Amino acid sequence: MSDTAVADTRRLNSKPQDLTDAYGPPSNFLEIDIFNPQTVGVGRARFTTYEVRMRTNLPIFKLKESCVRRRYSDFEWLKNELERDSKIVVPPLPGKALKRQLPFRGDEGIFEESFIEERRQGLEQFINKIAGHPLAQNERCLHMFLQEEAIDRNYVPGKGLTLHWNLGERD
Repeated sequence: MSDTAVADTRRLNSKPQDLTDAYGPPSNFLEIDIFNPQTVGVGRARFTTYEVRMRTNLPIFKLKESCVRRRYSDFEWLKNELERDSKIVVPPLPGKALKRQLPFRGDEGIFEESFIEERRQGLEQFINKIAGHPLAQNERCLHMFLQEEAIDRNYVPGKGLTLHWNLGERD
């Protein structure tokens, strides 16, 4: 075997890192936290909402910081929209916990603190996987979910946040 066939394993020469590089903001970041669960309502109209806080410097997002409140069914809506209209493989949501919703349980079921925390962690993993995907970042439904107070479930699915005008129509 000749010397030219052996891979060069020497380190690349790189410039030393200064404090600004080491402790400055990352070049591109997207942080999403799910926190502050609140259970509202009574009886069959009772449900839990979670705050979804996003911070980013990615130019694709209109707002660099946002905080909205979402419930589990909103996460289901987002998953269904992405599965229907995008080419990405959408990760699973944490389970529905149907057994926890049965009547005559001796505990709080889906409103028990340990379950809410477990679901919160699962929802946080779900949304971070999706939002970190470059193709998902182009989907209007993701932007609506993360940055708009109310989700418009009648929106027209499509890529990006630009408006499309029909040149044959006038106002």
